[in-house]
Amino acid sequence: MAVYTDITDDELAAFLADYDLGQAVAFKGIAEGVENSNFLLETETGRYILTVYERRAKPEDLPYFLNLLTWLADRGYPSAKPIADRSGATLKTIRGKPAALVEFLPGLSARRPTIAHCREAGEGLAWLHLAGEGYPARRANDLGQPHWAPLFSKHRKAAEGLKPGLSAVIDNDLAELALVWPKTLPSGVIHADYFPDNVFFKPDGRFAAAIDFYFACDDAYAYDIAVTLNAWCFEADGSFNITAARALIAGYERRRPLSPAERDAIPILARGAAMRFFLTRLADWGATPAGALVKPKDPLEYERKLAVHREGLSLFGAGA
Repeated sequence: MAVYTDITDDELAAFLADYDLGQAVAFKGIAEGVENSNFLLETETGRYILTVYERRAKPEDLPYFLNLLTWLADRGYPSAKPIADRSGATLKTIRGKPAALVEFLPGLSARRPTIAHCREAGEGLAWLHLAGEGYPARRANDLGQPHWAPLFSKHRKAAEGLKPGLSAVIDNDLAELALVWPKTLPSGVIHADYFPDNVFFKPDGRFAAAIDFYFACDDAYAYDIAVTLNAWCFEADGSFNITAARALIAGYERRRPLSPAERDAIPILARGAAMRFFLTRLADWGATPAGALVKPKDPLEYERKLAVHREGLSLFGAGA
């Protein structure tokens, strides 16, 4: 989440005039994240999140995201259900940009996830995968493995600027990933951005909700696990916490056991997931608009994770 687009009081009032939510009582930007502009809105009837979709969001994808949120919420999964206006529309515009209101979800994200948080997050991810079964729309992962080499070709100079010699290392990684990338694993709706700031917990530490589904797509469930392992199971010093990783997967398997093929694929999927976030952070590094209330995230954090994954992970050996 972030704030790139300012909304005036008059613009907000005009937007809310289409809803039966009453007048705005409080309205403030949310600075976390990097993709869209997000605001916490309180009206006379409750609290909501207003999202204004920015440069990376494709207008043609927005019905997939919003309808998915409704699908999940209707099936009992704790996700932010979109709010329809009087005509039944959930996708609107403000300042000429697509926008939507969704429910405000209570809960707190874990700034420093514990082993217990990792276990709960894993179970929440499996719950999401099961709740998404049967969703009729389809969206290909436009940041999946076939797209990585073309994306890197546009930002090779930036990689060299961050670390001389890095472009050759990334070229080698991309070639190896293309050779061994699994293509027949169980698949369905995945979150694809299941980071700690997108997962909420109850005061007792139990999983409460997941938010920010704007990278959701159809891909391998185990790839979603790999994204999550990278996001939750690395320490501040760059080391991989195998105990946290095993707890996360154990939590996942409370609801959805992994197949042997999925287990075997997780090390290469984790390497690929690190590549995906390295590349998109690299693309964002010099592209954040001046004045935006957001700081671009360091690509080298994920370059260091890539280095760990080049050595391979052993998640399911003795003691797993």
